[in-house]
Amino acid sequence: MTKGFIAFPLTFFSLVGNCRWLVMFRSNWKKRLLGVIPQSGFGQPSVSHALIVTFVHYFSWGLLTVPSMVKLSETFAERAFLMDGLIYGIRGTLAFIVAPLMGAVSDIWGRKPLMLMAVVATYSPIPMLIIKDWWFFITITISGVCGTVYSTVLAYVADVTAQEERSKAFGLVSATCAAAMVLSPALGSLLMDKYGLPVVVFLAAAIGLINILFIWAAVPESLELDHATDTACAGAHPFVVLRELRKDKTLLLICLIVLLSTWPEAGEESSVPLYLTLNMGFGNVEVSVLVGLVAVLGITANVTLGLVMNVLGARGAIITGLVLEICQLLLYGFGRHKWMMWMAGLMAATGTITESACCVFSSMRTHPQNQGAVQGLISGMMDLSEGLGPAIFGILFYVCNQDTNGPHKSQIGLPFVVGAISVLLALVLAKLIVENVDKQEVYKSNGIADEMKPLTGGNSTIC
Repeated sequence: MTKGFIAFPLTFFSLVGNCRWLVMFRSNWKKRLLGVIPQSGFGQPSVSHALIVTFVHYFSWGLLTVPSMVKLSETFAERAFLMDGLIYGIRGTLAFIVAPLMGAVSDIWGRKPLMLMAVVATYSPIPMLIIKDWWFFITITISGVCGTVYSTVLAYVADVTAQEERSKAFGLVSATCAAAMVLSPALGSLLMDKYGLPVVVFLAAAIGLINILFIWAAVPESLELDHATDTACAGAHPFVVLRELRKDKTLLLICLIVLLSTWPEAGEESSVPLYLTLNMGFGNVEVSVLVGLVAVLGITANVTLGLVMNVLGARGAIITGLVLEICQLLLYGFGRHKWMMWMAGLMAATGTITESACCVFSSMRTHPQNQGAVQGLISGMMDLSEGLGPAIFGILFYVCNQDTNGPHKSQIGLPFVVGAISVLLALVLAKLIVENVDKQEVYKSNGIADEMKPLTGGNSTIC
């Protein structure tokens, strides 16, 4: 059943791919889009291009963290938590369904067009924050239909790095994302208090526009697009890729590990500050220091991911991250002293290597021309977790009557314990990972006779 759940977006789009009108529509838009977007940029494709796009993207949105929370509270009042869960739950579900398709499309159209589409879709809600409250939240909800910037960036990095350098590069991308999210929320809150909401929205929108222009003019395409094949309508289409990916049992195993381990992390991130304040007697300063320390250590852990994977291997890094995540969830769930909360925070920081290690492992066993589809599938699992985690934690806190001040029915943080059980299941599955495999056998298991022939091979007759 679980395997079928993960394979749902793959099956859905493989069936949709049989619709001739949709294929013709995709082909027409492909020609128009690739015709207006320049393939060249500043220098050769490099990890630096991806890091700049990642930092600017998440920094600009991080500026709106506090303003959007305030607007959410003002708009929905006592239903703020419910609406927050619905908004990000629906967005995560849409991204879960669409991200694999958009990743597969990037394997054919190129990374740059899909990166632009994802960035534009993500920035589109920003002006609505001061124009129309409801439209702001509606556009956030549906912005997931264009995929995510993160998965496209990882596919871009995979294109421009050798396998022995990929773990380090993926770690740098993850660390850059975390660094942007550490710096920008505090700055956005400070600017809003001093100058008002319109100034923060204008700054975020301006930075977003700069990022769009940077991608358009400065980021070179990392894929070599075969225009001759494209003109002859003999190129492959993403639905073939998604249909074939269902045969890769190891990839489905990695996706399940990501889902089981990231939803508790997402729920924890959304609830820990309030939990520490209400249950553990932390003050605002203590919470801020702990959150900041966790973020800095998380950045450090991801920067050193390459070294960790060289020592432990991909499977060892995944297992280490899962063990640390279980320990910190249990400390949050059963701990009754502040020092336990600080210890849990340290473990949470180092446990963040799990997601990056899963992305690296999947990338290293994937054909170069299928990187987008695979990273899109994993990113879809992460997006689903971002909506699922806060919703599950919120429901469990409500059931335990731990969402208000005062005495609580339970002295155990039940959401954290449930999350630890989920991660324990992920740990059991991680033991099944076979790290040292023959790539020739991997490609054959996916229906590919030749190691150098990607899933998007020239046998397709639909362009």
